[in-house]
Amino acid sequence: MTDATLTRAGASGRSTAQLRKSLKRRHARERRFKLYGVLAIAIAIGFLALLLGRIIEQGHTAFWTHTVQTEVFLDPARIDPAYPEGTNFDQLIAEQQLARLGVQDDESMSASRDMRRLMSAGVAFEMQRLVRENPGVIGDRITVTLPIGADADLYYKGQLDGEGEEQFRRLSDRQIFWLDQMRDQGRIKGQFNTGLFTRSDSTQPELAGVLGAVVGSALMLLVTASLALPIGVGAAIYLEEFAPKGRITDIIEVNINNLAAVPSIVYGLLGLAVFINWMHLPRSSPLVGGLVLALMALPTVIIATRSALKAVPPSIREAALAMGASKTQAVFHHVLPLAMPGVMTGSIIAMAHALGETAPLLLIGMVSFVPGVPEAITSPSSALPVLVFIWENASERAFHERTAAAIMVLLVFMIIMNAAAIYLRRRFERRW
Repeated sequence: MTDATLTRAGASGRSTAQLRKSLKRRHARERRFKLYGVLAIAIAIGFLALLLGRIIEQGHTAFWTHTVQTEVFLDPARIDPAYPEGTNFDQLIAEQQLARLGVQDDESMSASRDMRRLMSAGVAFEMQRLVRENPGVIGDRITVTLPIGADADLYYKGQLDGEGEEQFRRLSDRQIFWLDQMRDQGRIKGQFNTGLFTRSDSTQPELAGVLGAVVGSALMLLVTASLALPIGVGAAIYLEEFAPKGRITDIIEVNINNLAAVPSIVYGLLGLAVFINWMHLPRSSPLVGGLVLALMALPTVIIATRSALKAVPPSIREAALAMGASKTQAVFHHVLPLAMPGVMTGSIIAMAHALGETAPLLLIGMVSFVPGVPEAITSPSSALPVLVFIWENASERAFHERTAAAIMVLLVFMIIMNAAAIYLRRRFERRW
């Protein structure tokens, strides 16, 4: 064996060793990269679980409420059947509640005043409705189920207690003793809080619900979808398929991308200046809110639609044109149906993003207190994100659990929209 042969053999051995070492390093980097990816997903899921867990922990109690079942004598000397609104039902109920507990009121009526604080403001409205619908019950002794106040409800849920100095507590020792007595007598009932979904906003936490905000959000999204989807999809089709490539289209594309990054509050300022101050559209209405959100969603819809159109293979266009189809027929009969899953997904995600916006709605007046349910797109209304903002800033402690409950309702709303996007995407994929 010559020296040259030995040299080549040694070099080959070193090259093989270096190759194995390099391959080992690459495999190690690949394993580390996979580990980093799994770790990143685990951290994201952990933060999401922490967020959802905190919201559910704080808001699940809002779906449960307490009522008091009591016997009431509708004294005909104190109730006018022609005008039941003039009767002080709060005082009437409080006096009879004290009598059942064996409590004698003093001259200053402090006991009945404390008892009224334990009952909800909805007691008077419930009794007025009962007498108005059936005046024949006046003079009878009937059993009714009445709502209790927010502080009493929190006490039964274990969120208020008798610890600390009495002057700094929401409930006095006497009120806590009465609440315990009523529970021991079996007159306190726990039940699902249907009022959270059947009532609108209220200044009383125990009477507040999300119905008005849900209807307002739905009407607002209806306006948004009616404007943003056809305009956005049409603009994307023109820019991608028909517009001549040049300086003007390049400028338009750059500005569309810039508009997608503009802070949402800027759209609120634009809506305030144009739709309210200039066009004099009704303030705090789903119409104005939908117009503002449509402007905000348009860039996202255009970008998503153009991406879906670009994903369609060029051979589809070429085959359609080769068979004698016009440019319009090729786009609308072949390209757009294949791009429709991506178009629908991007559009619904844009709508879901618009649903969660708060800042632009605050600037157009949707932060105002609206106790009713909007009947049309021009009626005053609130929206779920704004309702969350209002309740979180409220001073009453009971509003905090309802804030988390409203967030849960909003999340369910958004999950439904994203599930609809997935369903429509798969349906169009199977169809085409």
